[in-house]
Amino acid sequence: MTGWDVLDRFINGFPPIAAVILLIAAAVVFIVGFSRRGLNFIKYGFGKVGLDETLERRFDRLEERLDNMDARIGAMDARIEAIETNHFGHLKGFLSELTGILLDKEIINNTEKARLDNQLRGM
Repeated sequence: MTGWDVLDRFINGFPPIAAVILLIAAAVVFIVGFSRRGLNFIKYGFGKVGLDETLERRFDRLEERLDNMDARIGAMDARIEAIETNHFGHLKGFLSELTGILLDKEIINNTEKARLDNQLRGM
């Protein structure tokens, strides 16, 4: 007796409506399993999944995300450098103007202003 004979006796033992419902349920299970697992469903069923392919896909996605993050970080570094340079230039201009005002109000003298200007130039 072969496997086909066993299957034939099994199916013939059911009423026709039950056999149709059983075949439809088997088709639904196959469609769901094949849509989730692909060819690995035929090999392993719902139990085992080919880890090599899924891990490879996950690492590829992770590598793409890391590359995107590197590009974003590079762009942010360029922006930060531009902001720092621009901000420091404004700060030096403000401090130079402030020392000029302090000299005009006679709060500091020329020697102290020259010393402060030398400090600003050294920055």
